[in-house]
Amino acid sequence: MRPKGSAEALEVRRRLAIRLLQQGKGVRETARLVGASSGSVSRWWKSFREGGDHALAPKPPPGNKRKLEDSQLAQLEELLLQGPLAHGYKNDLWTLARVAEVIEKHFGVVYVANYVWYILRRMGWSSQKPERRARECDEEAISTWRKQDWPRIKKSA
Repeated sequence: MRPKGSAEALEVRRRLAIRLLQQGKGVRETARLVGASSGSVSRWWKSFREGGDHALAPKPPPGNKRKLEDSQLAQLEELLLQGPLAHGYKNDLWTLARVAEVIEKHFGVVYVANYVWYILRRMGWSSQKPERRARECDEEAISTWRKQDWPRIKKSA
């Protein structure tokens, strides 16, 4: 498990440990002083002896580089807020496949529809289902029924 802290802060901790070891401190004492395990301190010491100062530099995060930058995510959000109808879809409902198509069309980046969910979550969006309502629904008649008929029909306490 990765320790808490930025890459720079963890690098400072590694360099401090090496400095303490160079001053003659023991591995266990150094580990206690920098808040790491003695195994980690031993590994840093070995890396330093074999690779020099460069071995203590932070490593890039694992995994592929993101295909969409934060500025592109902001543009994507603007596109999605226009609604599906503005992008030529027949109804006003975003699906993951539709969002993937918009991303490919505007940014040239191809995503599998299932992965689009991770992008939307990164943007702070959540899944929502539209409320099902009958097209023939008469809101005024429903309101009248609730005010007049429902109180008469329901059981009293």
